[in-house]
Amino acid sequence: MTGSETTGPVTGRSAPDAVKILIAGGFGVGKTTLVGSVSEIAPLRTEELLSAASLDVDDLAGIEEKTATTVALDFGRITVSDDLVLYLFGTPGQQRFWFMWNDLALGALGAVVLVDVRRPRSSFAAVDFFEHRGIPFVVAVNGFHGEHPYSAEAIRESLALSENVPVLLCDARVRGSCRDVLIALIDRLIGTARGRLGEDDSVQGG
Repeated sequence: MTGSETTGPVTGRSAPDAVKILIAGGFGVGKTTLVGSVSEIAPLRTEELLSAASLDVDDLAGIEEKTATTVALDFGRITVSDDLVLYLFGTPGQQRFWFMWNDLALGALGAVVLVDVRRPRSSFAAVDFFEHRGIPFVVAVNGFHGEHPYSAEAIRESLALSENVPVLLCDARVRGSCRDVLIALIDRLIGTARGRLGEDDSVQGG
């Protein structure tokens, strides 16, 4: 994985690697909640109240209680270890803001695709986005009110995911649950990096 690794003049210790991670998914799946739950700093939010004009555009089926939406991004930070810091960028979920995803994806090493257990198909576009760009991702199934009526494998089948994509059941309101999702993503990034190194060695040795 890439990142800055500079040595401080006083302590002599290396600065931690900084890794950019996207938190993506459909409209109203809990991206802002996840970033806010896990961030060790006060998260940056760009939420606006839903207006009457958006009712004909935004699908509120199943999320009628939603009153605000992200119009640009959410930003947070979490220190995983002494040598690894994750910078989290939550994407806007409404279709009219999807044009921003390409810019937000620049420099991202991985992503979490958050899925609303009540509306799993709302995150199809996010899955396609990362698959087409070759960005490693994990799927986190957000159980609203802590409920998970479907298994991880049922969600995998519903989203037509390959076996190498981890699917985790989570609660976006709970810090420990969100942290476990991020650790699973880091594990996948490490595994992907090792696989690429092995391929390079095979080519050079062949």
